[in-house]
Amino acid sequence: QVQFVESGGGVVQPGGSLRLSCVASGSIFRLYHMVWYRQAPGHQRELVARITIIGTTTYADSVKGRFTISRDSAKNTLYLQMDSLKPEDTAVYYCNTNTQQFGWGQGTQVTVSS
Repeated sequence: QVQFVESGGGVVQPGGSLRLSCVASGSIFRLYHMVWYRQAPGHQRELVARITIIGTTTYADSVKGRFTISRDSAKNTLYLQMDSLKPEDTAVYYCNTNTQQFGWGQGTQVTVSS
């Protein structure tokens, strides 16, 4: 069973940046498309960004042009660079496969507030 450990969240002002990391306990990036999800209070978990096995990236419309997903397969680490943050980006951020194949990590809290 693969486990995920997310980190890098924090409190940031609108317009600021954060870089999230997700370390997987196994070498899965060549087997699965990987996704960053987020869940805000009172909302369902939603897809934020996806990177496929071959490296193709897609983004939710709400973050397109501001967020960048990437990975380092040698380190089993998925990244999410978040720029021009907005208050509506406030949420707990998680990583998992495209099909949510494995259990959820603890997530990392991102709060965007002035």
